[in-house]
This record gives sequence, structure tokens and C-alpha cells, in this order.
Amino acid sequence: MRNLKDLFEHQLQDLYSAEDQLTKALPKMAKSAHDKKLKEAFEKHLEETKEHKNRIKDVCKELGIKASGEECKAMKGLIKEAESFLKEDAEAEVRDAGLIADAQRVEHYEISAYGTLVRYAKELGHDKIAARLQKTLDEEYNADNKLDKLAEGRLNKKALA
Repeated sequence: MRNLKDLFEHQLQDLYSAEDQLTKALPKMAKSAHDKKLKEAFEKHLEETKEHKNRIKDVCKELGIKASGEECKAMKGLIKEAESFLKEDAEAEVRDAGLIADAQRVEHYEISAYGTLVRYAKELGHDKIAARLQKTLDEEYNADNKLDKLAEGRLNKKALA
């Protein structure tokens, strides 16, 4: 990598890989969730994640680069950690609280990555691309907030019992 443009493209490809991996992990998380609202939150975010992946693909196409080519090792690790947790012998309510924790780690990673990409896009003069990436960033914040509300509103309390 020689400049910010190269780094931006590399980060786009890395995040495309992250979103792709997440589209495979979210159905497992939804299936493992006991709470109906948590299950629904995972299913809704799966649909958003598919849109996020397509947005990155469109951005890459606009920039004349392939969306694939990088493997997001961070997402791979986060998913591996979540899968390991799912193998634990846990009560349903505790499992739900743990799923939220794992999902929020993923959201925080994505928030960081999209925030960086928005800044890079602006610095490179790609204002329309920055706006599209900002839309995804906003959706990631919303997903994180929904998980917060589920955890704080009732699921963590159920796990206390």
C-alpha cells in the first residue's frame, strides 16, 4: 500500500469479508436465541447485513476494484468466539445475555470500521460514497442500541435468576 487510496480499498475489501462472514453467522445466532425479540433482532440485522454487503460491493464496483480478496481476520475471530460460547452449557436466559455480548462486540468492530471508511472516503473526495457508508454506520449504531435495550430492559435481569 502506497497511499490512503490503497488503504481505503484494502479496508473496503476487509469489511466486505466481515459482512460476508456475518451473513453466515447471524442465522446461527438467531437459531440459538431463546428470547423471541432477540431472535427477531438477529433476523432483522441479517437483512441489513446483506444490504451492507451489497453497498460495499457497489462502492467497490464504482471504484473499479474487486470487493473480494481480503479475509477479515478480526470478524473470523469474533465469530469463532461466539461459536465457542454457543457450545457452553448455559441456561437459555444466560445464553441470550451472552449472545448479546458477542453480537455487540461485532457491532463495535463494525462501527469502528465504518467510521474509519467514512473518514477516508471524505478525505479522498468521495462524498457520495461517504454518505452511503455513513448510512451503514448509522444502521450499525441502531443495531447496537437495540441490543442494549434488549439487554438492559429485560434479558440481563432474566439471566440474574
